[in-house]
Amino acid sequence: MKLSKILAAAERPLISCEFFPPKTDKGEENLWQCLKELQAINPAYISVTYGAGGTTQDRTKGIVTRIKQETGLSPVAHLTCVGASKDELAALLADYRAAGIENILALRGDAPEGMDRFEAVAGGFSHATDLIAFLREQGDFSIACATYPEGHPESKGGVEDDIRYLKLKQDNGADAAVTQYFFDNDAFFRFRDACTAAGVTLPIIPGIMPVGNFDQIVRFSSMCGATIPDWLRARMEPIREDLDAVKALGIELAAKQCRELLTAGVPGLHFYTLNKSEATIAIHNQLTDLL
Repeated sequence: MKLSKILAAAERPLISCEFFPPKTDKGEENLWQCLKELQAINPAYISVTYGAGGTTQDRTKGIVTRIKQETGLSPVAHLTCVGASKDELAALLADYRAAGIENILALRGDAPEGMDRFEAVAGGFSHATDLIAFLREQGDFSIACATYPEGHPESKGGVEDDIRYLKLKQDNGADAAVTQYFFDNDAFFRFRDACTAAGVTLPIIPGIMPVGNFDQIVRFSSMCGATIPDWLRARMEPIREDLDAVKALGIELAAKQCRELLTAGVPGLHFYTLNKSEATIAIHNQLTDLL
């Protein structure tokens, strides 16, 4: 089902999950086991990323196609501007259309490994806004986009730039936005209010990253611009070597964060699963009164 219809028909907040394409067959086996386990919480849709720099495109296509063919879940294929011309993107979209894939999450994407900044290929796109406009011309896809409540790490204008670009993404055809993960709900609420004031009306779905390995989250956050609040450091640093304790605390804190977001009326929660199911299921099970 199209993401736009899923969101429009929802009477309760939705749960969705994100996966990355594994680089090995064993990793892909683990992914399918994780997907099987997550079906118990009935996610509204499953998104599948590209690898860093636009790699793993074939695995992304294979996974979303198999999700469509073999499960009752609605897949969302990530699509980036990295390393692809308009003609190559059109060919990929034709494959998706033929396979019955109806949902695309459109991103600019990160610079390929070894490059210090993003550069469009000849005949390609430099911005997600342009990719979204192109997608809208290519067929009847439902289009999601990304947004950054604390500002994109490359942005010189901070959060104000993200609000302006999100409005442009909406105007160019995006149906919904999924945020970068964050730990400070107040930052999200300020962002959401400012978006509303700027004329953004599409659903903004918070991205949730349960902490399972604090050192890993510190590394991820330094790359994506997510802020790690002092209170989170104070809770995590004393136990950072005890992964079981970190996971348990991560679930506790994420469940608390999600409860506050749901109480404040968000349309859903998008979990960055890192291809694992345990934390997402545990958090969901603490929120069933709100879902």
